[in-house]
Amino acid sequence: MSTPRTEPRLVDFDGTYAAIVEACRDLDERRALRFFARLALILANEVGDDGTVREAVRLARESEDEPDPAAAG
Repeated sequence: MSTPRTEPRLVDFDGTYAAIVEACRDLDERRALRFFARLALILANEVGDDGTVREAVRLARESEDEPDPAAAG
């Protein structure tokens, strides 16, 4: 198992983010969740290492358990 990389590696982060947002722009919540699940599985398959994917899931969940700075105030 390798550790997931957390440093920025995308050349066009903003463009990639915009493409993902645009891909689910007209989807209702149920279809958007299915889209994100499919995208996650496609990317997990690209990573190709179960341990690395599980660690990435843990890191993503850990960040969701932190307080939302946008909600403060």
